[in-house]
Amino acid sequence: MSALLTSSALNTPSSTVVPVLAKDGARSELIIVQPGESPAHVIYWLPALGVPAKHYLPLAEAFAKHGMAMALHEWRGLGSSDRRAGRQCDWGYRELLEADVPAGIAEARARWPRATLWIAGHSLGGQLSCLYASLHPDTVAGIMLIGSGSPYWRRFRFGALLSIAYRLASPLAQLVGYLPGRRLGFGGNEARGVIADWSRSGRTGCYSADGMAVDFERQLRALAMPVFALRLRDDWLAPQSSLAWLLDKMPKTFQRMDVMTPERMDGQAADHFSWMKFPYALVAQLSEWIQRSEAVRGSLESAGS
Repeated sequence: MSALLTSSALNTPSSTVVPVLAKDGARSELIIVQPGESPAHVIYWLPALGVPAKHYLPLAEAFAKHGMAMALHEWRGLGSSDRRAGRQCDWGYRELLEADVPAGIAEARARWPRATLWIAGHSLGGQLSCLYASLHPDTVAGIMLIGSGSPYWRRFRFGALLSIAYRLASPLAQLVGYLPGRRLGFGGNEARGVIADWSRSGRTGCYSADGMAVDFERQLRALAMPVFALRLRDDWLAPQSSLAWLLDKMPKTFQRMDVMTPERMDGQAADHFSWMKFPYALVAQLSEWIQRSEAVRGSLESAGS
């Protein structure tokens, strides 16, 4: 552990908060964490469903100690966002992918115009990272996933129960005006549109978004960039079969995968959320891959020419 935490004074992290205005008027704050020196790589991070950005500060600080900057996105409806899901306030993947994420990435780009930009995420954040990259392949160098995978019910051990949950989630959200995730113990209070898009992918195994005339499955198949994925050994919310289903949608990408175990994480639990407080081993692995990414990108460009 001590070796992972050792860094020069130049890489002492500093953080700041940047206001973000989406094109539809939604407001939020982007948490910026950076090393003391100018970073060559910037990671734009999308949280898991229902998790505020601030909970990933240990992750961002660990990357800063490796000389990389991170911008922590705030999902609409959580934390610093000025919106809250309810009967009079709704949104889906379209607003997240067309308004919120582009506005945040524009702020990150303005701060570090010459740095290599990666998009990354945890759980649903990882899925939406892939969808965003498929829409804007020329704007990001690659994708990083931690504890992510498709929610397709057939890829889970207790898939039949999940299938029932997916069929009930959207009608419940319509009835209440939002999905009361805090009461249910899953996510936050989630917008009806988000739950409709999410549960559809869970039922069908395919991605689509209400209001977007985009064939995401075709877009994902066309992606050609590095994809680095870390799975947590005891993560039942994102098992190997779930991750494989997601990665198989992107056959032209250069993929590197690894499994994090408690032994590799100094005895910390290797599950869906515990790693967030002690992300050092995961960051060390991803940082190593990123440092080698230029050769990977060159190989992909040569193969495509």
